[in-house]
Amino acid sequence: MFEDLFYDRLIKLKIEKGVSAREMSLAIGQSPGYINGIENRNGFPSMQVFFYICEYLGVTPSEFFDDSNSHPLEYREFIENMDTLDEEKRRNVLAIVKGLNR
Repeated sequence: MFEDLFYDRLIKLKIEKGVSAREMSLAIGQSPGYINGIENRNGFPSMQVFFYICEYLGVTPSEFFDDSNSHPLEYREFIENMDTLDEEKRRNVLAIVKGLNR
């Protein structure tokens, strides 16, 4: 169960970043086929490599495993921008978002 979450999430976040398995493997200091091997369910990375993967994907380890958050990078950026707004503007943005969801 958790294994599936790991593999599925890795693939989804890699695709969202728009990189190939080869590019990602090389960027985290591994052999060209490293990420492809993981995607094919041939084991798991070490903790250290997992942290490199998260850093490369721009997510925290908790965001990596939070499958209820489909777009962690956009969500974090949205929250960071919302935090800079005053109360009235935050309410306005919330009203817009609610309106878009109707």
